[in-house]
Amino acid sequence: MALPELSLSLQFARFDGVARHRAALPRHRVARCIRYALALPGELAVRIVDADEGRRLNREFRGKDYATNVLTFDYAASPVVMADLVLCAPVVAREAKELRVTLAAHYAHLLVHGTLHAQGWDHETGEADAQAMEARETAILAGLGIADPYRGR
Repeated sequence: MALPELSLSLQFARFDGVARHRAALPRHRVARCIRYALALPGELAVRIVDADEGRRLNREFRGKDYATNVLTFDYAASPVVMADLVLCAPVVAREAKELRVTLAAHYAHLLVHGTLHAQGWDHETGEADAQAMEARETAILAGLGIADPYRGR
């Protein structure tokens, strides 16, 4: 299977514990997760942030005053997927611990999730859409060798 081309910018904000997140997110792994989720070529920026930046962005762009795990800012879906993905390191780390999965596996799930959002997938528009998006995520993650994140929930 030929994977779509990808232009990737990977950025890490400065925060306590950033080294752990850098170790869980080598560039080649981030690119692989995104390319598996892309249907078309893509130009994506991935930024790993602290809780303050995550909360500020979620408040400014979604009107929700808390830090969330991943925010997708989609600019174009065709002919090239163009988007920014912002992942909040403390939230991702907390969720990984709660879910009893590795930090790398949870990041992989959220990278796939955000990339699907950038292509128009939406789990908040109805139960059928949520099930379709979860099924697509599960299939992509299986191709990456990562267990179904929704199993047992």
